[in-house]
Amino acid sequence: MLRLIQIAALLLCVCIAPTFAQAQMGLPSGTSSVPDTQVTLPDNLTVETANALISRLSDAEVRAILLDQLEAKAVRKPDEDSNVSDFFYHATAGAFSSITVAIERLPLLFTQQAKAFSTFYNDRLGGFGGLLKLLGYMALVYGSGIIAELFFRRLTQNWRILPPADPDNMQLRETIQLLVQRLTTQVVAVLIFVGVSRAVGLTILPEDIMPIVAIVGLYLIGFPRFMLAIGFFLFAPMNPEYRLLNVDTKSARSACFHQFWIAFMLGFSGAIIAFNELHGVPMGETRLGFWLNLSLHIYLIVVLWRYRSSMQSMMRGFDPDVSVMENRIARAYPYFAIFVVFAVWWVINIVVSYENFELLRSQPHYKTMMLLMFAPAMDTMIRGLVRHFAPPMTGEGAVAERAHASAKRSYVRIGRVVVFGLVIISIAGFWGMSPENVASAGVGPQLAAKLMEFLIIMSIGYLIYEVVSLYINRKLAAEQTASGFDPESQEIGGDGGGAGGSRLSTVLPLILAVCQATIVVVFLLLGLSNVGVDTTPLLAGAGIVGLAIGFGAQKLVTDVVSGIFFLVDDAFRTGEYVEVEGTMGTVEKISIRSMQLRHHKGPVHTIPYGEIPKITNFSRDWVIMKLRFTVPFDSDPNKVKKIFKKIGQDLLAVEEFKDDFLAPFKSQGVLEIDDVGMVIRGKFMCKPGTQFMIRKEIFNRVNAAFASNGIEFARREVRVALPSMDNGDLTEEDKAAISAAATQAAQDTTPGGAGDQR
Repeated sequence: MLRLIQIAALLLCVCIAPTFAQAQMGLPSGTSSVPDTQVTLPDNLTVETANALISRLSDAEVRAILLDQLEAKAVRKPDEDSNVSDFFYHATAGAFSSITVAIERLPLLFTQQAKAFSTFYNDRLGGFGGLLKLLGYMALVYGSGIIAELFFRRLTQNWRILPPADPDNMQLRETIQLLVQRLTTQVVAVLIFVGVSRAVGLTILPEDIMPIVAIVGLYLIGFPRFMLAIGFFLFAPMNPEYRLLNVDTKSARSACFHQFWIAFMLGFSGAIIAFNELHGVPMGETRLGFWLNLSLHIYLIVVLWRYRSSMQSMMRGFDPDVSVMENRIARAYPYFAIFVVFAVWWVINIVVSYENFELLRSQPHYKTMMLLMFAPAMDTMIRGLVRHFAPPMTGEGAVAERAHASAKRSYVRIGRVVVFGLVIISIAGFWGMSPENVASAGVGPQLAAKLMEFLIIMSIGYLIYEVVSLYINRKLAAEQTASGFDPESQEIGGDGGGAGGSRLSTVLPLILAVCQATIVVVFLLLGLSNVGVDTTPLLAGAGIVGLAIGFGAQKLVTDVVSGIFFLVDDAFRTGEYVEVEGTMGTVEKISIRSMQLRHHKGPVHTIPYGEIPKITNFSRDWVIMKLRFTVPFDSDPNKVKKIFKKIGQDLLAVEEFKDDFLAPFKSQGVLEIDDVGMVIRGKFMCKPGTQFMIRKEIFNRVNAAFASNGIEFARREVRVALPSMDNGDLTEEDKAAISAAATQAAQDTTPGGAGDQR
């Protein structure tokens, strides 16, 4: 607020200065009253110095300062085209020139490095005696740290040594707990060594050699040991049963060995650069960092190439269920890591071509490289954590198994998105890409920052996409499992009406599609808007297109609205057998505007909702099946009734059918008497879709029971009186009469089967 007041005061002075000067001094407009003495701003301008400066300056001097600052700001305003071309220059020729400069300054490197050592040896230490004194101080300081660390290690010996374990009976939670326990003791031991050494050094060391001892203890001893502790946590070289990554023991030990020496090289780079700056050799003068970076990157590439098969095994993990894409990623991972090493090395050369050595002081390139190399390996750990900590399968059957496998894949994808977002945020922090400094940066940093912000927004959107999909799919699977409905079954609906899914399982796929489309559109627009794309024309164009569709596709609107009301009325569900104006089939799929019916013989009918005047649902709640049996006139109906009742009671005890009956099979008595015999009808009530198997079993049992009780099924007979049969011969007229009588009997026979659902 104070700075705003100061700026307002300056602007006010600019506005009133000419008028005030004319009134007081009688100068005409346009006559300069600026004194010849030029006023300069102090180097370290603070609020106090600004107030003091404003208080002692005249209005004309304030105006002159403001004009100078505005002109300087206008001159420094970058031209965007030249800035872009400048960025591409530094990314190509500039980076290459930084390499040639390092080669040209190679002789200077040796002379300046010798100068730094000479300054240290002669000026700081005072010769050989001072060197011996330094070594004695270092032995005393580091010896104190070692003693304190050994004392701590003796106290925590049981924590550092992993007990023998059976890998087949080890739980991941127990494994991680013991590994974290050991890692904590190792890290604390290193911190105790560094802390005690520093405390002793501050007490006994002279002020001039304290920085040297601190550099050696922190960069060359503390940091490599810390990275070695991380390696022991990941690879467990001495304890294969505790190993988190899928590598053999030889590769695990080699990984820890190389990790220690890579950390030592990193620490040496930081130590020698700090040492040189303490002794009058700036960071960019000799380009020593170029050769240190080059040696480190070459070492990394050699290690990655040599152990590429072990790295591929590490990426595949312990889970045998590895998809084709995951297998391809595992095979490409070593080459990806090599590319990352080279790319980071080239980025360093780009930064050096800008001569922005201050940016490299915190070593963001090393942090970025290590993070990118280890980020894909985190995928293995994510899959391992999901395999051990994912919720157990709910329910039984194929639907529950597919839902459980799909949920595990969703958890893995969510973990990958989280890791990806953290990696992007971390890299942006390494390189200082905060909103405050991006605004004043060049095109290169701005593009990189905008790209990272876009990736972060897309990561958040995809994370929400996966979480919503996971929740809805789990809810859908639970509904389908509870109802016993399998949408991928080959016999949905049987041959005339199976029980479908629940109402929620019918609506959830539509809700999922709408939510996914909404998330994609919203976050895509947010990402484009963040990178500078004006989304207003896109929204306006979408509105115009929607209006055009509204006028030109009224039938589509009718279908959508009709479908909404059908779903609200719960007229049908997925898997139910329905009839629409003579078209029958199982509801196989529903969309926003239509439904698909699968006939029990195979054809699929697609019917828009707007063309459905009436729906007949054969699969809702229950089904009554009525069966007709024709027996001779002399049969005992009561005996048949007892037989039906016994069959109904027996079927209730059959494991396959007992849960499907809502009312047992029983006799309804004599329905009618025709010219063949007595028609006796039986019926049963059951769940939709099970009636046909039950009917088949009832036919078999009735046939067997009638045979064992001496009851025969009545057969239609046609009797023709032929006077000529007295002679024993059939004439042509007799044959014609028999044929006509048989034809008439066939025509009089009522078509249809032995059972109906009416």
